[in-house]
Amino acid sequence: MACFVQSVYLLELDRQENRNTETALAPQWWTPFKYKLVEPLVDERDGSIFAAVLEWDQEAALADFIPIRPTDAPKLVLAIRGTLLKNPTIRRDIEDDLRYLAWESLKGSFRLNRVLSALRSIVNLQGSKNVSITGHSLGAGFALEVYKALAAEGTYVEAHLFNPPSVSLAMSLRILRGKAGFAWKRFKSMLPSHSENQSKSVAEAAESRITSQLKQMLPVPHLYVNTSDYICCYYNYPDGGQSSSFNIGNKEQEAKPAGNGLTSVKLFVVSDGKQRFLEAHRLKQWWSDDLELQMALNNSMLISRQLNSLYTIQAPKQT
Repeated sequence: MACFVQSVYLLELDRQENRNTETALAPQWWTPFKYKLVEPLVDERDGSIFAAVLEWDQEAALADFIPIRPTDAPKLVLAIRGTLLKNPTIRRDIEDDLRYLAWESLKGSFRLNRVLSALRSIVNLQGSKNVSITGHSLGAGFALEVYKALAAEGTYVEAHLFNPPSVSLAMSLRILRGKAGFAWKRFKSMLPSHSENQSKSVAEAAESRITSQLKQMLPVPHLYVNTSDYICCYYNYPDGGQSSSFNIGNKEQEAKPAGNGLTSVKLFVVSDGKQRFLEAHRLKQWWSDDLELQMALNNSMLISRQLNSLYTIQAPKQT
């Protein structure tokens, strides 16, 4: 998936450098995987390519004696690039960066509406099981917004988000408020507690069983973060002051969601000592041969806020 996002960066650079079909660099990043370009998504305001739809190329696969598409290969992929600090796209890229920095949301963006419209059309034609969305940095922010919008409508697609943005002014204020709230909870836990209402306990037990079943049925987005990347590192910030724990390899550790919601995602973390920001934020780290990932279903404060509303189940009312 990271290679598909790289191809979108190169589609825009190919356009800026006026490269033709023989000299273009972008196809080198989807052709080896037996995919083909279906449609580039263009920002009509500056003519830049910010996303692209790729499709499984059955003809190319048959030429290499691959008769059947692998089960883990989606039929269609919508890939979204991040910020390019080059004209003419830099203005619109920075505009959306600042939008997220101020509001922790990309709502109101021309590009968000374009991507959401494109993915809805794809899902209507192919079904959600055959579709995947992916992005890097700002593009991962767009992908997450689209994922949430579709999930709110009851449609779930596979999502792979590389270095998704987590830094904003609103986030900074919430962290301070969260720390104060955690200290207050610690203080309250030291005080004598009263027994809880029995009916409430029954409701919580019933809700727990329902959310557990729902969690097994619904797909969850895949987030890829680097702890040295200050843009995405807050996705690894624990919820309620808990310490995060991870297992290297194929083992997973699941943290129970707080409150009434189901907040799990598949969180893949790179923690390679102290890295420079540009190195920690680069896309190419995700296809590196020596990449070591830590995988966990982590109960993150930011994940809880971003996705909790999608999976919330109201507890049964007691009559």
